[in-house]
Amino acid sequence: MRTWQVERRKRTRQLIELGGLVAKAGIVEFTNDDRTTIYGALLWIAAKLQSDEGQHARELWNAKGKQVFNAERY
Repeated sequence: MRTWQVERRKRTRQLIELGGLVAKAGIVEFTNDDRTTIYGALLWIAAKLQSDEGQHARELWNAKGKQVFNAERY
């Protein structure tokens, strides 16, 4: 398999996994699959991460994600 094919498959897998997280979080249902709302929310998250509060937000969101992932294992 060629290098570009391997990289393309990696990117495809990453995009599928990220889409799965959006669905798993309930965002699709909460927004009635409104893609402009979802995109706007993601842009808001990106802006928050770039702000002075970015590190604090990252720590809070990371802790919440770990909490839920760990709860789902059991």
